[in-house]
Parts: sequence; structure tokens; C-alpha cells
Amino acid sequence: MKGSVKHAGWVLLALWVLNAGLNPGFVSLRWQDGHAFGPLIDIVNRAAPLMVVAMGMTLVIAVRGIDISVGAVVAITATVAAALLNDGGSLLLALAAGLGAAALCGLFNGLLVVAGGIQPIIATLILMTAGRGIAQLITDGQILTLSHPGYAFMGNGFLLGLPFAPWLALALAALLGVLKHRTALGLFLQAAGANPAAARLAGIHAAALLLAVYVACGLCAGVAGLMISANIQSADANNAGLMLELDAILAVTLGGTSLLGGRFSLRGSLLGALIIQTLTTSIYALGIAPEVTLVVKAGVVFVVSISQSPVWTRGGRKA
Repeated sequence: MKGSVKHAGWVLLALWVLNAGLNPGFVSLRWQDGHAFGPLIDIVNRAAPLMVVAMGMTLVIAVRGIDISVGAVVAITATVAAALLNDGGSLLLALAAGLGAAALCGLFNGLLVVAGGIQPIIATLILMTAGRGIAQLITDGQILTLSHPGYAFMGNGFLLGLPFAPWLALALAALLGVLKHRTALGLFLQAAGANPAAARLAGIHAAALLLAVYVACGLCAGVAGLMISANIQSADANNAGLMLELDAILAVTLGGTSLLGGRFSLRGSLLGALIIQTLTTSIYALGIAPEVTLVVKAGVVFVVSISQSPVWTRGGRKA
């Protein structure tokens, strides 16, 4: 696991060095009105929502699950919060309602998997399909614009001279890191993912753990939805979080988390999110067509998935 995280770190560093070679201004930083600006700051800031979603996805994949509805949950959260703010609701109420909706989405997915016995990809496909429709019903098919300074701070504010969004992502990472390393939660997740039958025999309440993981993933997507909506000061049910599930899965796998469950790394997922955002920024900076980004991401998902398949793993051991 440590080797995988280190590998992701070297990949990220190599991408930054390559960008610096092609564009010397890539590593430049400037201060304006007490705030830091620069390409690297911009990459970290733009990667913050993906970092948050990737951490939730990491927990789900750790227990042999998957959640392809996170993009739809982002849209639902953003539209619920925006609709309440536009109706005169308080900021606290809007945030609580948005996150509450996200938690309910995660609970819905978890119940389908745990109580319904539905395969995770099919269970979350239901909300992935219906979620955007729900968001569009909330907004009547319109883009909701916002002008709330407190709400905007989550996406455009600064703390200690740096953008606030990465601070929020790091705070969530610290919380999950404490739960993983300082409590039994990390061990339970590894056990449930590596061998669910043995975990049940050892007394781990696998069903409750799985349900909690999906709720946590929904909440992470909800936080990302608030960050994205606050950044653009609007809620777009059609485009908010579009294809975010692909980026999240890719970030998790790039960070060394096994698609077969049991082995996971939150730090690796954070690095994976930074790699994806750096790759996206690099493609745009080089003037390459945006469509190429999707092809590159799909190619990376294919390579990572094949490299983690049982056939490939057995072949590597024999070699």
C-alpha cells in the first residue's frame, strides 16, 4: 500500500515537472490582496471537490462496493441548497438540508445493497439515472443563480491566504484519517472488504458497516456539491457533477486502493485526485481538444482495472 501511494506521489511530481518544463510560469506564485494565486494553487483548488468525493468512494470500494450515483447526488445537494437560499432560507438551513438530502441518497443506495441484495453497480445506477431528474424537478429545469456571500465563501473564499475549498477537503481527510488509524473502523473496513464471510464470523456487523459507508459516500458527494455550487454561484441540475463518478473511481484506483476490496488508502485517493486535475489542466494548457481528456481518463481506468484483475495478478506472481 505504501508503495502504491509513493508511486502516485512520483506520478504527480513527474506531471508537475513536465508542466514546469513546458511552461516555466507553471510553478509561479503571486500575492494579491493577501491571497495566493498561481497554477499550482488553481489545480489544488479545482481538485478539492474531487478529493472529497474520492474519499467517500474509497470507503465504498474498500468494502467491495461502488457508487456511480455521486454525480447525481452532487446535483441534488446543490439544487436543494440553492432553492432554499433563493426562497429566503438561512445559510445553516440550506447547508443542513443539502447534506441531509445527500445522506438520504446514500442511505437509499445502502438499503438497496444491504436489504435488497442488489449488486452495488445496479443499485447506484438507479439513483444515477433518476437523481438528475429529481434535481431538475426541484429547479423546474432552470439554472438557479445565487448571490449569498456566506455560501460563496465555500467555493471562492480564502483562509490564511489560500483558497478555502482545499482546507475543507483536508479537514475531512484528517477526520477520516483519525477514524481509520485511531479507531477500529479502518480494521473493520479492511476485514469486511478482504473477506466478508470471515468478518461476519469475527463479529463485525457487516450490514451496518456497509450501510454507514454508503451514507458517508453520499455525504462526501453532498459536501462536494456545495463546494461546486458555491464556486460558480449557481446550481445546474444538468451539468453539476457530470462524469464525476468516473473521476472519483479513477482517483481511487490511481491512489492504490484495490478494486477487489480490503486494501485502501485515503492519502492515495487525494494524490489521485490531484493527478487527474493536473492532467486535465495540462491538456487544456497545451491547446488539445477537451474531448481528449475523456479518452485519456478512460484509458487510465482500463489499464488500472486490468492491472488489478486476478488473472494479471496471478501472472505477475508467477513471473
